Amino acid sequence: MIIEYIDSSVRMSRATIYNGTAYFCGQVPKDESADIKEQTATTLEKIEELLAKVGSSKSQILTSTIYLADMKYFQSMNEVWDAWVVPNFQPARTCVEAKMARPELLVEITITAALA
Repeated sequence: MIIEYIDSSVRMSRATIYNGTAYFCGQVPKDESADIKEQTATTLEKIEELLAKVGSSKSQILTSTIYLADMKYFQSMNEVWDAWVVPNFQPARTCVEAKMARPELLVEITITAALA
């Protein structure tokens, strides 16, 4: 089977597709100066855009890993996540505290999704 690489750079691809599954790199907020709710919302917007680009959707997400700069953001992030995720199609999810690549980043999210 062939592996397809989406939006590749020297370092990485934004997504790879193999055997009917799309694997996404970590997505970060559009506006790193925003609060955790806005950072979460714009990160999820980017994920939706990538899902559409590969022919998938929120209801096809299999797994998600959420990285938070500090677990004090857990409840606020969950408020945005819970409003975004499709009812009855909640993916398996992990959420951990992690040191981010830049201090302004409060959240990073990566997913794996089935293709539609």
